[in-house]
Amino acid sequence: MKKITLIFIMIIIYTSLIYSADSKVGTTAAQFLKIEIGARGLAMGGAFVATADDATATFWNPAGLAKLRSKEVTVQHVDWLANMDLKHGGIVVPVGSDQAIGFYLTFLDYGEWDVTTIDAPNGTGERFGAQDLAIGVSYARNITNRFSFGANVKYISQKIWHMNASAIAFDIGTIFETQLKGLRIGMSFTNFGSKMSMTGKDAKVFQDVGPDIEGNNERINAYLETEEWDLPLAFRVGAAMDVINNNYSKLTVALDTVAPNDNLEYINAGCEYGWKRFLFLRAGYKSLLIKDSETGLTLGTGIRYGINNQVKIKVDYAYADYGRLGNVQFFSLGFEF
Repeated sequence: MKKITLIFIMIIIYTSLIYSADSKVGTTAAQFLKIEIGARGLAMGGAFVATADDATATFWNPAGLAKLRSKEVTVQHVDWLANMDLKHGGIVVPVGSDQAIGFYLTFLDYGEWDVTTIDAPNGTGERFGAQDLAIGVSYARNITNRFSFGANVKYISQKIWHMNASAIAFDIGTIFETQLKGLRIGMSFTNFGSKMSMTGKDAKVFQDVGPDIEGNNERINAYLETEEWDLPLAFRVGAAMDVINNNYSKLTVALDTVAPNDNLEYINAGCEYGWKRFLFLRAGYKSLLIKDSETGLTLGTGIRYGINNQVKIKVDYAYADYGRLGNVQFFSLGFEF
């Protein structure tokens, strides 16, 4: 009954997101939370909610952390669009045979620009920048031998010059392994939390509260009230199946449906071929069914090499086409120990 209740709640959330998306396109804060973490999942076109079984599951589906049997560290660096710099780091530690805890940090640096004004269009000599930050803690558990549950709690911060906004958010996810060998069903609900509103001294203005009164102070300090914005909620439900799985080869195909609160619902599709759990080839396609989408083809590869009996290193690469915005290349490095 607990499983059925949880699935029913997620279906209600999914339906509400679909019917509210049309009127809220592009109206959420903290857009950096939507940037995919991990070259492996991205190379599979973002169809990873039912496959997530490494440290990047903190982004895709925290329930996947319960599948880890050894400690794992992951780091990622991406030269994101428009010369932005994305960094991510995370660690997952299994607790016993059916639980895991994780910690992660994501940081996006927008760079710096000259401060200009009407009186100084070529610059005042000052510089300003913008940064986004998310710090999270994860917990996952295998409820049964076929059903896993996980959750994140995270602190989110956005800053531009002297203005900043912050929020607390939660993610939840499940993975169910069916009795049909190799078929898994995953669901996740991400970025459910408080709204964000920019505050700081850049909102300071001077106000004359009594313009009709002679001799009053014409420069009373006041602050503009900024609008509150929702976080980019997203509900993912997907399936993955190992259509080939033997000692030499493993072929996984996956399909995810994503319903965000700031766009139309869409589909991600992808696959991964592994040879002797050493060499991996991946391909996918993002944002199917969205008209005028700039995302599309994704490709990638990876290796998993055992340094010794206790330590394994994983290196993953992904290429993603963003249409008129260009392409982005992702690199991820992981260690199992």
